[in-house]
Amino acid sequence: MAGKNNEKKGGRRGRACVVVLGDIGRSPRMQYHALSLGNQASLEVDVVAYGGSEPHTALLANPSIHFHIMSGTLSNFQKQWFTANQRLPKILQPIMLLLKPIVQFLTLLWFLCVKIPSPDVFIVQNPPSVPTLVAVKWASWLRKSSFVIDWHNFGYTLLALSLGRNSHFVSLYKWFEKHYGKMADASLCVTKAMQHELAQNWGINATVLYDQPPDIFHEASLEERHKLFCRLNEDLFQPLGVRDCVSNGTSLIASRCRNETLFTNEVGSSIYLKPNRPALVVSSTSWTPDEDFGILLEAAVMYDRRVAAILGEDDSVDEEVVWKEISDGKQCLYPRLLFIITGKGPEKEKYEAKIKRLKLKRVAFRTMWLSADDYPLLLGSADLGVCLHTSSSGLDLPMKVVDMFGCGLPVCAVSYSCIKELVRVDKNGLLFSSSSELADELLLLFKGFPDDCDALKVLKYGALETGSSARWTTEWEEHAKPLISEASSFC
Repeated sequence: MAGKNNEKKGGRRGRACVVVLGDIGRSPRMQYHALSLGNQASLEVDVVAYGGSEPHTALLANPSIHFHIMSGTLSNFQKQWFTANQRLPKILQPIMLLLKPIVQFLTLLWFLCVKIPSPDVFIVQNPPSVPTLVAVKWASWLRKSSFVIDWHNFGYTLLALSLGRNSHFVSLYKWFEKHYGKMADASLCVTKAMQHELAQNWGINATVLYDQPPDIFHEASLEERHKLFCRLNEDLFQPLGVRDCVSNGTSLIASRCRNETLFTNEVGSSIYLKPNRPALVVSSTSWTPDEDFGILLEAAVMYDRRVAAILGEDDSVDEEVVWKEISDGKQCLYPRLLFIITGKGPEKEKYEAKIKRLKLKRVAFRTMWLSADDYPLLLGSADLGVCLHTSSSGLDLPMKVVDMFGCGLPVCAVSYSCIKELVRVDKNGLLFSSSSELADELLLLFKGFPDDCDALKVLKYGALETGSSARWTTEWEEHAKPLISEASSFC
């Protein structure tokens, strides 16, 4: 906030509180809000959230940002509550479902009204809506602070994924979300489609604040790639099954040779990309039902089978023969694909078990959880990003794609209603609606890899152009800062 709004009476700096009823380390947009409030608005910032994953080092190093972590992690809280609920007779389990948000509400209220200094403005992530919006609104009344909601999605649509749209719990949840949403002093949202929905059907005027990548997301240099792959070398050569086209015959060499990785080779003071390296495809997922990871597995199998057919390979050719040719340096019209899947979530183990059962000659999978510093480097080192996000409401956009464009990484994304606000077909990415379409796109983009894949190069140029056209600091300065300043001036 500019000038007079920064310094309150008696010379005290203005203060903001960022509220996330979730793992702050897995809430990048709210981390960026905290950074902008501290750096661009010159405010003291309190972050109230659950722990779990490490926030970005820029937040931890910022003296204006203060973390207030609610005891334990969200995942531990949910596991303990689930265990307790399962031990009860079925007739009492609905009571436990009601008790859970009450406990969360009281915990939030204690932190917002007692544990932190009184802020000028609360900024809360939605969803989750219950009990978050209720608690933050009550806290804003008690502390005479303004109340700003950042709408990432609609909470009731996420609940409907498990309970169904006709559930009475979903209807009640939607009522709370709408009722308390209309009480906000100001609102931000992530798409024009969501802005229209809020205005037409909820009576809420929201300002669109598009997700934009911060400066930590950029195309990685050869040196950055080599250092990253050296750090990840052991993980890259560790297959999910027994062996695959990446690990076979090379793991011992890789573990002992620190100047050589799967993708790069360091000779003297120079670093080179290997000509027969696999194409690196990255997908970030929360391993939840709203992202059908099965589409990617099916597409991988189709790519593997179709390449074998194009090359005229007999089905009886053993994968060991193909892997031997690859380790000897043979290059083909279509490359090996290495999919690195990042993220944590409930369905991860289920899909890892499916991957282990796949019999693939030219495709390999790795699942990882990367630090907030290494994740942008991985995106900046990859050849293609895949997004499986479908949106429970059809009105939000996947932030992972924004981050990919920030690194100049072209994207293949699942098609849904408002995705074209972000992905421009044949410019910076492609859209697909089925595993077969995704397999076709992989064949199109990686034909002639690494030097003669013209279609991929066109999308790469478009992704770099998209990523460089706007950054988070610019977007926040233009759209969020004036709104938050105006909202807090009324308290």
